[in-house]
Amino acid sequence: MFKKSKLTSWPPSRRDIEPVDAETVAIRVLNSLAEVPERLGQFLAVTGISPQAIREVASSPGFLAAVLDHVSSDEALLLEIAGENDLAPEAIAAARQALARPDALPDE
Repeated sequence: MFKKSKLTSWPPSRRDIEPVDAETVAIRVLNSLAEVPERLGQFLAVTGISPQAIREVASSPGFLAAVLDHVSSDEALLLEIAGENDLAPEAIAAARQALARPDALPDE
């Protein structure tokens, strides 16, 4: 679905990542969800998004943050996906924080 970027990991102490980097992390996490039907099904069930609507809502403000919220809410899933993407779990949390910043929203 999405290609992995050259971004591999961050030191756990880094908290001030840029929104573009945070989006890359979130897209990689979404890709990991989409690769396993059970994971994607759980995400869709929790969010109420239909499989047909996922492409449409994927560009909505807050969608990528919601992906990271979902993964962060389940420690086992967080650790699995972080490991699959060569990311520290803290990098996923930092990406979530960056996407939650008001300046992370696209200009309208």
